[in-house]
Amino acid sequence: MMASHSDTLVVFFGATAGANGGKLGSDEREIILLVWQIVDLHEKKVGKLQKCLVRPDTLELTDQSKDETGLTVDDVVDAEPLDKVLQQFQQSVASELKCLGRSSYTLCVDSPLIIRQALHPEASKKNLILPECFFSFVDLRKEFHKCCPSAGPAHKLEVSSMSEYVGLPDVSEPLMGVKEVRNMVQLVLCILDEPHNHKFSCVETVKYKFDSGTCSKTEPVDNETVIRARGLPWQSSDQDIARFFKGLSIARGGVALCLNAQGRRNGEALVRFINSEHRDLALERHKHHMGNRYIEVYKATGEEFLKIAGGTSNEVAQFLSKENQVIIRMRGLPFTATPQEVLSFLGPESPVTDGSEGLLFVKYPDGRPTGDAFVLFSCEEYAQNALKKHKQILGKRYIELFRSTAAEVQQVLNRYMSTPLISTLPPSPMVSVPVLSTPPFLPTASTARDCVRLRGLPYTAGIEDILEFMGEHTVDIKPHGVHMVLNQQGRPSGDAFIQMKSPDKAFMVAQKCHKKTMKDRYVEVFQCSTEEMSIVLMGGTLNRSGLSPPPCKLPCESPPPRVCPPPTAYAAFPTPPALLSEAALYQPPLLAAPRPPQTTAHSPAHALAYYPTHPHLYMNMNMNYTAYYPSPPVSPSTVGYSGALVRMQGLPYNTGVKDILSFFQGYQYGPEEYSSVVQMSEQARSLVQPKEWLCL
Repeated sequence: MMASHSDTLVVFFGATAGANGGKLGSDEREIILLVWQIVDLHEKKVGKLQKCLVRPDTLELTDQSKDETGLTVDDVVDAEPLDKVLQQFQQSVASELKCLGRSSYTLCVDSPLIIRQALHPEASKKNLILPECFFSFVDLRKEFHKCCPSAGPAHKLEVSSMSEYVGLPDVSEPLMGVKEVRNMVQLVLCILDEPHNHKFSCVETVKYKFDSGTCSKTEPVDNETVIRARGLPWQSSDQDIARFFKGLSIARGGVALCLNAQGRRNGEALVRFINSEHRDLALERHKHHMGNRYIEVYKATGEEFLKIAGGTSNEVAQFLSKENQVIIRMRGLPFTATPQEVLSFLGPESPVTDGSEGLLFVKYPDGRPTGDAFVLFSCEEYAQNALKKHKQILGKRYIELFRSTAAEVQQVLNRYMSTPLISTLPPSPMVSVPVLSTPPFLPTASTARDCVRLRGLPYTAGIEDILEFMGEHTVDIKPHGVHMVLNQQGRPSGDAFIQMKSPDKAFMVAQKCHKKTMKDRYVEVFQCSTEEMSIVLMGGTLNRSGLSPPPCKLPCESPPPRVCPPPTAYAAFPTPPALLSEAALYQPPLLAAPRPPQTTAHSPAHALAYYPTHPHLYMNMNMNYTAYYPSPPVSPSTVGYSGALVRMQGLPYNTGVKDILSFFQGYQYGPEEYSSVVQMSEQARSLVQPKEWLCL
């Protein structure tokens, strides 16, 4: 309904049970007062002023509201609820238009707050369907600025200052709402008349629904249009977030759900609005509620939004090119699942758009499946039928199904396809690679009790089993904070350590998860520190009577034990002991900072980084291995070591470093220093095939 084609304006005003004026709607209070009056644009006449009280669901008014509106709880307790008052509004306006012989009207407000920040959010929470007239309006401040640009910026104008600018007297009226409407009507008639002859034409609209879509990494995004929302329910979709910001215009595809290190939603989203005005209104909804949860809203940048939502994959673009599709994410699929098996699992009641073409399996860069997939459905009904399959079994695994978004598809694909398999790979295979002082994600020792130890895990338990066991507490796990402890044979020990975001979070997990069952076994959950965790990983024990140090410390001149990737998607890394505070009891860790490479007459020209020989370098032969998550395996041959490397296959599972050194007894090792890979003499290399490798 275009204002330029409307016969009348309905000057509209509202007040809430809380903050009003420039802060209207910022405190989530309900509307308690609506006032309106019709202005005939052709005859320049006005109708009867109408005033309606509204009964809020929460019968409580702030002192500020009582002072400004002059209303009390007794005044509104017998009033009609909002939906009834809106019906009365429609009937009243329609009746007056009929008497005037007019057929159309447009709302006129003194600022967008009553429409965008009060009426639409409240109607959304109460599941009310607003009449069409509330989806378009004209802002008197912007219309006046067009008419009198020298009056100042539109966002700083007020009814009183605009009236003063054109020489209109202030209406003498004690009642809030009545005074504002009469002043606005007086101002409208003034700018309609000579010498202004203004035509109302700048219509603002409220979107009926959120438009999903994709975003390219090359697309410019204004920093003043993006916010970060935190504290979202983990199952929230982009439509849920758009509903939270109802009344404000989100850009197409402007909702990006954030994922944690485990690929799960972390309760955050980046939202991009059409302009800075809508972004600023969104910031006013800080700590408003979505269900029973309050949502924090902060400023964010365009770079952050593109990092999450931007994509370059042609496969994703093609998958999302179909219009008006509902996206469902499937998680936990068997790695061997085929498109036909997935289609059969979803069933005929939820047909996938274009069959297997509507399936997108997420894979690692080397082609291995991740267990995630996205599915397109042509309508909401089919998607709802699919969601009923949540946690049903496919093969031997239960499948999780969630509503998803185009931005989440981009983010998940970006996460798996653009990240190197191991983040410590060298930039070039021909460049000398210094050995890292510690493996990735290894925590530094601390006495802060921000970890939990899980003891008694089933030996078949995997990372996903642990995350399911922890339930709602998974959102509080630090990135790369899941450490599964393996024994000396590289098999699960039944223990795991979880790093939480704070000691309080660790305490809550220990309280709520202790002795919960996992696969028919109860699991003990204890709060501990990273220092205690390090001792256990060195081979010591952790019990209620205190800490016991590792049973032995044998001097060893070789580098750390070999990394043995398990036959899953998660690699096992050797865990060096962390540097503990009891320096006298526990020796410094083996993985000290390497010294720069040196080239001598006895060392090859392509020298690697060596560990310096030192009498105080010790390694515990009972050291546990730890499987970090997520870290897909990769062949060390891709690192690009050159020279005398050998590989041993067929080792017994209980083989240790001492056994390997004994096997090569009598053969000459490399220089006097020892690198991260064993350097062998020509005599030793003759035992094995060339270009093979050995990692200790």
